Amino acid sequence: MRAMLKAASALLAMSISAATPVFAQSGAEDFPNRPIKLVIPFPAGGPSDVLGRILGQHISEQWGKQIVIENRPGANSAIAAQAVARSTPDGYTWLMAMDMTLVLNAIKTTGVSYKVEDFALISLAALNTSILIVPANGPKTVEELVAKGRANNGKLNYGAGIIPTRLAGYLFTKLSGFEAAFVPYKGSPDVVVGLLDGSIDYAVDGIAPHLNLIKEGRLRALAKMNDRPLEAFPDLKPLHSYPGLSSIGEMSTWQSIIVAAGTPQPIIAKIHKAIVASTEDPVIKQKLGALGMYPIHNTPEEFAKLVKDEIAKWGPVVKDSGIVIE
Repeated sequence: MRAMLKAASALLAMSISAATPVFAQSGAEDFPNRPIKLVIPFPAGGPSDVLGRILGQHISEQWGKQIVIENRPGANSAIAAQAVARSTPDGYTWLMAMDMTLVLNAIKTTGVSYKVEDFALISLAALNTSILIVPANGPKTVEELVAKGRANNGKLNYGAGIIPTRLAGYLFTKLSGFEAAFVPYKGSPDVVVGLLDGSIDYAVDGIAPHLNLIKEGRLRALAKMNDRPLEAFPDLKPLHSYPGLSSIGEMSTWQSIIVAAGTPQPIIAKIHKAIVASTEDPVIKQKLGALGMYPIHNTPEEFAKLVKDEIAKWGPVVKDSGIVIE
């Protein structure tokens, strides 16, 4: 009798286990039930940090759970990426990944401590319009900057805080027919300082950190890197519209939300739903639009294809530039 009861109990336990929904087994039923950490791979004050704080606040309000921002700059976003790749795949640690994180770092063949496959790609979050900027006492137009560069070949300095904007600066300089020295920075806040103290003559960077300084007349925006309207600078022309610069084309950096590979699909679906709701919210669109950011979302499948296509596009450009991604 005891053996029969034991067998019946085991069978009942198996039946209950089999009947337990997948979302319960994955922890998705009550996700999130504690604060979430959003890792930003750049210093506070840059475009990714601003975007992370705006989206984080909105998603916190949706879920009633705090999203804590953690800034972990360094190694072209690789330090933060490695930390998230090695985190527990439970949906409680997110990375604000850029094109640099998933595309340009992937072009490297050595020295990168993670792979794209180490992540579950959830969705894009925003496209970021970069601008060509000079100090207030610098050239007043793109044509003047080109003329100055040619007249002082090899004597000007340009700066950037991330590889995509460094590539944009490189293409502008090359197509304009002069050479300039590159000054590397850790992020946008340092680019601002370089422009203000005269360490660099021009830079390509996101709008957000420079917006108020441009409005105050301490910096000057000469061109934007794509055709999207800019609320803050409605008359700013795209750089590719100037003579000799058409092959620059449209350039946008992008930000996204990713988590560690192995995160349960039901949790990924919940996070994706929250990103969609935030990027479609009219208030969020207005806030980000004023900073030159275009909120956007896509499916994980579309996101994976984008990353693959971007790697194929930028590989030859990086090789031609001679830029070493360190």
